[in-house]
Amino acid sequence: MGDRTLTRMDLSEAVFREVGLSRNESAQLVESVLKHICDALAAGETVKISSFGTFSVREKGARVGRNPKTGEEVPIQPRRVLTFRPSHLMKDRVAAGNRR
Repeated sequence: MGDRTLTRMDLSEAVFREVGLSRNESAQLVESVLKHICDALAAGETVKISSFGTFSVREKGARVGRNPKTGEEVPIQPRRVLTFRPSHLMKDRVAAGNRR
């Protein structure tokens, strides 16, 4: 695996090159899209991006965990967690990338 990480700046640079907006407009567009996704997830909505995948929020109930060092039981509070389920197209594309 490579050490490369795709960043917001990389996304806005790609929009700049491929769409033709200014660098500033491209950065604003990327920020706006990410903000809409975050706002929807914070509101408990599901975000489905065709050919990419689905982001959703799941409620996890309270449970008893265990400290692995001491074996002591510790209560874990209920919480909301973010989940991502990739589309079949995304899974196939990632798998094909491994067979270079």
